[in-house]
Amino acid sequence: MAKRSIAAVLTVIALVCSAFLPSFAAEGDRIAFNNPDFIRGMDVSSVLSLERSGVYFYDENGNENDLFKILARHGVNYIRVRIWNDPYDNNGNGYGGGNSDVESACEIGRRAAECGMKLLVDFHYSDFWADPKKQQPPKEWMNYSLSEKCAALHDFTLTSLQTIKSAGAEIGMVQIGNETTTGIAGEYDFSAMSKLFNSGSSAVREFDSDVLVALHFTNPERDGHVRYLADSLNKNGVDYDVFATSYYPFWHGSLSNLTSVLKYVADTYGKYTLVAETSYPYTLDDTDGFQNTVNTGDNSTGENLLWSFTPQGQASEVKAVMSAVNDVGEKGLGVFYWEGAWITVGDTTGLSGKACSERRNANSVLWEAYGSGWASSYSAEYDPDDAGRYYGGSAVDNQAFFDSNGKVLPSLNVFASVTGRLLGDVNNDGLVDVTDATETQRIAAAIASPDALTNRVADINGDGAVNVVDATEIQKYIAGYSPEYPINKSL
Repeated sequence: MAKRSIAAVLTVIALVCSAFLPSFAAEGDRIAFNNPDFIRGMDVSSVLSLERSGVYFYDENGNENDLFKILARHGVNYIRVRIWNDPYDNNGNGYGGGNSDVESACEIGRRAAECGMKLLVDFHYSDFWADPKKQQPPKEWMNYSLSEKCAALHDFTLTSLQTIKSAGAEIGMVQIGNETTTGIAGEYDFSAMSKLFNSGSSAVREFDSDVLVALHFTNPERDGHVRYLADSLNKNGVDYDVFATSYYPFWHGSLSNLTSVLKYVADTYGKYTLVAETSYPYTLDDTDGFQNTVNTGDNSTGENLLWSFTPQGQASEVKAVMSAVNDVGEKGLGVFYWEGAWITVGDTTGLSGKACSERRNANSVLWEAYGSGWASSYSAEYDPDDAGRYYGGSAVDNQAFFDSNGKVLPSLNVFASVTGRLLGDVNNDGLVDVTDATETQRIAAAIASPDALTNRVADINGDGAVNVVDATEIQKYIAGYSPEYPINKSL
């Protein structure tokens, strides 16, 4: 077969790609990011408890693989992990929700770093869930004065960060409190909250002046709310770098409003802006016998739910939120998806009667033993009115990027597709040519140490390894010998 010209080959590649790409990973999904370091992040705080409960994760080919490797190869570049001070009762029983303590953050941070991903450390400054409705202090701080809390918060933050870094994590950002819209660590006056914010911020600056300090709020849909928060932080002299908010379309208003309120913070105070949490269901089905946050008749309708409850809709929501943050400008820093791997520990799909009850009971044993449900019964001592009454499994298994058996969904491709990376375009110049073959050879020879996404772009035959075979296949394709080669496929 005669050689094709490079221009002709590139034309063929473009045409074939447009024919083969599914809609959730089409060329049109590319976002021209205003910030070159735009974060495509994922919170996976529950992963260790899931693994201990017998959960496995699988790639597109059905091969078991490490969750962090799967995420990195699909374009995720940042991991978020929550930390509770002491999520255990007096007998050492975990409260659930991943039993997310400093020790688990060390392991998650280390594994993320091994896959080329940075870490956002999300301090709740509580022993269990902190959100707009709950901001109680850790048990140890219950009777502390404000000044004592400030000192304790500073020391806990600094010591924890040093421990996590020593474990091998690459910490890029630290969150001082979680959804601190109404308070933090039992303080609800903004002046007192500001002192706690600054205590945490000073600990981060002492730890590493290059690490970003984020403050996290929610309810961007409330009229004037974000403006009030940003103005109050400025008035109280709070030292921070990133204004972060949660954005769940079933609660938090329109995307245009999200862009508008974040742009106010960026333009007025020069702060980076971030969506620290978002998620969307790929189905309304429940798979573990514990009711989901979004299900038929519950948060499943509304004017801001613009996408179908399918993998396609899930990917579209993520892209839309990324676009909304990107529209802020250079200060639009990124988006984190919340608990995108929190699947069931035992699938109840298709079961009924005794079989369903037995499976749910078996799940409950695992939730209690390993903390793989959102809360265990042991949490009642700390949070008797909520977690202690409604404890159970995952409420977001239908919002994960993995099905109930742990196999990755095609929607996870959105994290790579928004970058515009083309399989085989190893040097990311928009062309697939002999230079990419050379770069692949260098990677295979360990001359270069690319990030995980570049490794995936270079793994042409999809066998999980970058080697000379991949370089040879690129050369074959360019020479016209292998027109049906998988290089035609998008990330």
